[in-house]
Amino acid sequence: MRDLGLPISISSTAPLAASFGPRGDAVQNAFTLACFLFACACFVLSLKWLSEPKTARRGNHIGTVGMLAAIVGALMSAEVVQYQWIVLGIIIGTAVGVPMALLMPMTHVPQRTALSHAFGALAAALVGTAHYYIEFSSAQTPSYIMGILCTEVLLGSLTFTGSLMAFGKLQELIPTRPVTYRGQNIVNISVLGLAVLCGVLLSVWPDQVWIFPILIVLALVFGVMLILPIGGGDMPTVIALLNSYAGLSASLMGFVLNNKLLIVAGALDGASGFILSIIMCKAMNRSFTNVLFGAFGQVKPSSVTGDKKPVKSTTPEEAAQIMDIANRIIIVPGYGMAVAQAQHKVRELYDQLTKRGIDVRFAIHPVAGRMPGHMNVLLAEAEIPYDKLAEMDEINGDFAQADVALVIGANDVVNPAARHDRGSPIYGMPILNADQAKTVFCIKRSMNPGFAGIDNELYTADHTLMLFGDAKNVVAAIAKELADMNGR
Repeated sequence: MRDLGLPISISSTAPLAASFGPRGDAVQNAFTLACFLFACACFVLSLKWLSEPKTARRGNHIGTVGMLAAIVGALMSAEVVQYQWIVLGIIIGTAVGVPMALLMPMTHVPQRTALSHAFGALAAALVGTAHYYIEFSSAQTPSYIMGILCTEVLLGSLTFTGSLMAFGKLQELIPTRPVTYRGQNIVNISVLGLAVLCGVLLSVWPDQVWIFPILIVLALVFGVMLILPIGGGDMPTVIALLNSYAGLSASLMGFVLNNKLLIVAGALDGASGFILSIIMCKAMNRSFTNVLFGAFGQVKPSSVTGDKKPVKSTTPEEAAQIMDIANRIIIVPGYGMAVAQAQHKVRELYDQLTKRGIDVRFAIHPVAGRMPGHMNVLLAEAEIPYDKLAEMDEINGDFAQADVALVIGANDVVNPAARHDRGSPIYGMPILNADQAKTVFCIKRSMNPGFAGIDNELYTADHTLMLFGDAKNVVAAIAKELADMNGR
């Protein structure tokens, strides 16, 4: 690259991206530079504001503005000499993206996020592949440049198939439970090792073009094999990790294309995804190796057989009567709320309770749902006030003073076994202290175990009452009963 002292040029006859170089018309390149700098600033501000629920909407908007500026700057670059294929791509992308954004329900945001990672990673892999065959498949290409390009294609390809697998698990097109077999980790590492070896060979002999498709196939296969042994309970971490891989791939592509905007944006994406993965692992008391190779979510035979402890169930009417005399209520949302699309009924319940002067707050576990911030997104859609959403560390000490804890479709994140049962797969995982409330209501379709494959001790506690049924219907029934009580 010119600015970094690297001897790379990009053919103007096949412009695949804009760069910061002084080529072409000076005014056009100055405009592109200004757009890219503005876009970088927007991306930084977007990440800053997205870190807080109350500023997340602003962060989303500024990120969109930054992306628009980046696209305009790239299109106005003097390097772009033909627009017909670009316009066709914009039309196709718009035709796919707009319906996806408008028609896809909020409960499917994790699936849409996985698809976004897949498309972004595929774009990076395709650009890297094109540049290899157009420019770099010669013995004159420096080894370090080929190393960067091979790493980009490797990450992009495995992220593409891995994200598609994550989408399939989230959409339940393939089993959400871990798919494991004897010697799986050895096979996976061997496939990855062969892909890395191909990259090393290409770095030494870039003209050996027959090796490049082998690298791509091995990377694609590894992406599938990487996600197969991971259960649905680890999907929040996997989504964040795939986001990090996609960002790193884009950043490496920026080095290949001499595009500083891609370097910055990809680095931001990769770093934030990696940090988020660490946060998710900490929230589950698990390491990256546990997530990638631990098969968390495999059903344990002991959890589904043998004697069952008795549970006490109640009705929405009785639950409403107890909530009516409460002073403090903490609601714990989980994936069951997302599946039932019950967030708007939860808002109705919140309104009925606050009308009575009851202090209502929401306890958000970092890994509740199927992606980071899943519960925050759903509750924000239902226009629950931001200041009523509390993270686990902030609210855990308040459960003991709560009159009622209402658990809506959450399971492993409120299981007391995580504190004391050393044989439990979730032992040591930080949980919400819902069991410390005076009365606990748990809304659940059945007594089936969660993704950890174990029974939940909270459901059989003396002060817990189960409300069996679809979360949307049960919450609606409680809200209706409270409304009727208020009208009497």
